Amino acid sequence: MADNSIVSMPVIDTGTIISSILLILIAYLCIRVITFILVFISERAGQYRITVKMVLPLLKFSIYGYTIYYILIHILKWESSQLILFGGLLGAGIGFGLKDLFADVIGGIVITFEKPYQVGDKIKIGDYYGEVSDIGIRATKLVTLDDNLVSAPNYLIFTQAVASANAGVPEMMVVIDLYIDSDSDVVHAMKILKESVMTSKYVYVSRKRPITILLKDFPFYRRLRAKAYVNDLRYEFEFESEVTRRAWNEFSKYGIEASNLNIFEAEGYSKNAK
Repeated sequence: MADNSIVSMPVIDTGTIISSILLILIAYLCIRVITFILVFISERAGQYRITVKMVLPLLKFSIYGYTIYYILIHILKWESSQLILFGGLLGAGIGFGLKDLFADVIGGIVITFEKPYQVGDKIKIGDYYGEVSDIGIRATKLVTLDDNLVSAPNYLIFTQAVASANAGVPEMMVVIDLYIDSDSDVVHAMKILKESVMTSKYVYVSRKRPITILLKDFPFYRRLRAKAYVNDLRYEFEFESEVTRRAWNEFSKYGIEASNLNIFEAEGYSKNAK
């Protein structure tokens, strides 16, 4: 006779619950210790800082994934039929309100393996721009320009465009715009701007990472644009500030004047005329 009995879930006693909780706590502590060690190493790894941090998300998902597998198979001693039943219940739960949490988890897995961005990258996601400090199971944490810690849900990877400014390498392009009067000596101004960039302690120059100085004329002013790479993305704004300060100091010595337009008008004209 065929067995028509309903697959039953195993009885969970107090010992099983305690063992499962202990394993999850051990996994959590292991991740915290490994994270601390890798961050410590990465900050002393120079140009390999981001490469070392890239390992963190993969370790997190691997440790938590193996812990859950071990609990289900060795602690709860589930069989294949019970795992199938659990999968069905999980699917029902997702359909009844856990879909956002599930989307976050799937988003975290996609981020970990496809690497649209990594720990240490400067990215723009949604309305936020900052450095990725952590990629968790549910959310990505960003440190913004105002030193705020923002948690962006991982499912945003499916719904919004994500821009990575450095794509996993420590150096990053920085664009610096200076607006000068249309009657100023633009050739000399471009030379000064280039020298200000090249002599910065933050600049990174190579065959693949050249310095570019661009000029664009507008009706009431000229825009000088420097495109160069900073040697460590964490010094993005120090680099921009240093170059801007030194360039304007030299401009003043040679009578190169700023545009009469204020910065907001100048940027508005630039965007409309790109």
